[in-house]
Amino acid sequence: MNAKIQCAAPHCGRLFDPNPRVKNQRYCGEKACQRARKREWQKQKLAVDPDYRANQRDCQIEWHRQNPDYYKKYRQDHPRYRERNTLLQSCRNAKARVIAKMDALESAPFNKPGAFYLLPLIAKMDASAQKVILIPIAYNHLKVIAKEDSIAPSDLRW
Repeated sequence: MNAKIQCAAPHCGRLFDPNPRVKNQRYCGEKACQRARKREWQKQKLAVDPDYRANQRDCQIEWHRQNPDYYKKYRQDHPRYRERNTLLQSCRNAKARVIAKMDALESAPFNKPGAFYLLPLIAKMDASAQKVILIPIAYNHLKVIAKEDSIAPSDLRW
């Protein structure tokens, strides 16, 4: 008799006797564990096999063609799902209206040199204030070289 092994399904973890005819058996025979095994196999197969992925996509397209009203009927038959989805969608829409893109920086509306703070009103990343000194191109004739520890010599600060 073989030694018992632990089922690899994340929800299970039971000890079981592997079938001697199944090489490298990792999942027990429970229906839920077999579903988990198949799901894992399909996930791996979709990741590495382009033909399998194309076939799955074609089957899905064909199913949608044969069942065009499926989702409409599902929403009609499941009002709690529809209410929940409406609520979640309104939350997603509210977030989309508020959060700015990271690359949505516009040019400064002023031309005078000076020290300014950029204060993000909304941000997805670290929202700390950063001091910025604007130096217009017209000031390049001063030929000031910035020190490592400061942006410019102290006598030229505005």
